[in-house]
Amino acid sequence: MPELPEVETVRRGLQPVMEGARIVRAEVRRKDLRFAFQKDFAARLTGQTVTGLGRRAKYLMADLGSGDVLLMHLGMSGSFRVVKDGEREAPGKFHHPRGKDDAHDHVVFHMSSGAAVIFNDPRRFGYMKIIARRALEQEPLLQGLGPEPLGNEFDAAMLARACAGKKTSLKAALLDQRVVAGLGNIYVCEALYRAHLSPRRLAATLATKAGQRKGVAGGEPTDHAKRLLHAIHAVLNQAIKAGGSSLRDHRQTSGELGYFQHSFQVYDREGEKCRTEGCGGIVRRFTQNGRSTFWCPTCQK
Repeated sequence: MPELPEVETVRRGLQPVMEGARIVRAEVRRKDLRFAFQKDFAARLTGQTVTGLGRRAKYLMADLGSGDVLLMHLGMSGSFRVVKDGEREAPGKFHHPRGKDDAHDHVVFHMSSGAAVIFNDPRRFGYMKIIARRALEQEPLLQGLGPEPLGNEFDAAMLARACAGKKTSLKAALLDQRVVAGLGNIYVCEALYRAHLSPRRLAATLATKAGQRKGVAGGEPTDHAKRLLHAIHAVLNQAIKAGGSSLRDHRQTSGELGYFQHSFQVYDREGEKCRTEGCGGIVRRFTQNGRSTFWCPTCQK
């Protein structure tokens, strides 16, 4: 499942051809993806100008001149590609040619910028939905989402408050989209490793003893919370700069692969020596909440 860096990379790739441009025609080639398209989906998009292209957690959000918002989720295998004047964008260093079978090209936005924005999704777990902006706060898909990890308001104190009193593991808390939005398995493993914190550690230990008592305000963040916040910021910013991680399906809009997977310190490195200088430990893997967790038992405490 694409995580925050992959979705942000896609947003940045689509922004030049979508933002400020008009959707001349919206072409929908099937009735559904993960969910059925709204009956008036294409009609509500056609002729509308994309006034802004943003991201919330793992969702792309296109603001339309009509006051509607087009919410888009990549699912497990969804990807966008941009075609200009009938030709695909020039591939980059990590380009892997896409298949020529267009059977999985399910949605096409023909833009006034001269570009065709094509959504391809072989497994059809992605989805799109048009929502009135005034109704966004009541939208079930968005309700309950926690703060953006790269947002100005997200700091060690906020992270500590969100974890105070929790009896779950630190990794489980970070994967909870109500605690922080957009993090997934890869980047949680990487951030915990860089912060030298065990994924098995209790989430409540990010807050002082006062803050660990549920309902008690003013608990200060521990040094663990401060280290973890720095690690989350560093990992996400580095991954975005690298175009995300390409393990199976993720492609940038140009067709390029992301290459942050070449910078993994712990994820998918089971059996390898720990990369922390002077550690000498071995990276291990175990199953946690149904997901593979990679960590160094020696230096992550």
